[in-house]
Amino acid sequence: MSLFALIAALLIEQVHPLASRKYLYGWLSSYVNFFQHHFNAGQHEHGKVAWLAAVLPLLAAVAGAYWLLHSIHPVFAWAFNVLVLYLTMGFRQFSHYFTGIHRALQANRLDEARGLLSRWRGMPAHELNAAEVARVTIEQALIASHRNVFGVIVWFVLFSVLGLGGAAGALLYRLGQFLRARWDEEHGEEFGEFGGFARQAFHVLEWLPVRLTAMTFAIVGNFEDTAYCWRTQAASWPDPDAGILLASGAGALGVRLGMPIPQGGMLEDRVELGIGDDADADFMQSAIGLVWRSVVFWLIMLLLLTLASLLG
Repeated sequence: MSLFALIAALLIEQVHPLASRKYLYGWLSSYVNFFQHHFNAGQHEHGKVAWLAAVLPLLAAVAGAYWLLHSIHPVFAWAFNVLVLYLTMGFRQFSHYFTGIHRALQANRLDEARGLLSRWRGMPAHELNAAEVARVTIEQALIASHRNVFGVIVWFVLFSVLGLGGAAGALLYRLGQFLRARWDEEHGEEFGEFGGFARQAFHVLEWLPVRLTAMTFAIVGNFEDTAYCWRTQAASWPDPDAGILLASGAGALGVRLGMPIPQGGMLEDRVELGIGDDADADFMQSAIGLVWRSVVFWLIMLLLLTLASLLG
């Protein structure tokens, strides 16, 4: 049932992207701001209590709804899983930016590509040349595909296997990601240690998914180069989880990522990841191919596990 829920959610999202997701995020922002306002005193323990108070009730509500629907009829529970996956997972959350940048670079419209990348990253990109735009766009796509698709799938399947209802697992991962972004990444200095627990919690949630994604890149891409880049380069990236994704993705594609880029009139020092050629529009197409091959590989593995379970 988990496999078919994943396939259904992916197909629905491709045919009919969720145009109102921004309203969902608006509601979630208001919900998170409530706990931030009432618990934030700049201390780690306050952040821990706020994280648990924000996450656990939603998880209990989703798990309870799943089991209530399952008691009525399994088809209702399956449809509920599809709905939650549709709300939490999807390529279309980032692919329109990637596609627009790719087409702009192919047509030599560098200013348009820079503008799209700036809106996607939330950071100015007017100083980047075409190769740098392609390089940063590939980096964004690798991380976004993992956090919008692969990470959600892993926790959905884990909760399904444990009998907790896959929808709760998908929600847990995306909530952990959202809280880290709101309480740690965006407001680290302002919040003091309040966002520390959100960062630690998401690191725990990412530990298994990020390694499974990297192993998949190795299987569907260049295995030897992926293993080499993962082993020797990932730890040098400031965010260790992102470092594993970017190093393994660069190795699988045979492209060089990272490296210094101009930012705010200065050169932002970034380590080099991957081995091979410089990034360009052709490698952007290869990156999308890598992601789709990874999705197909995961679905095949889930199909085999489902068949083995049924035969067993």
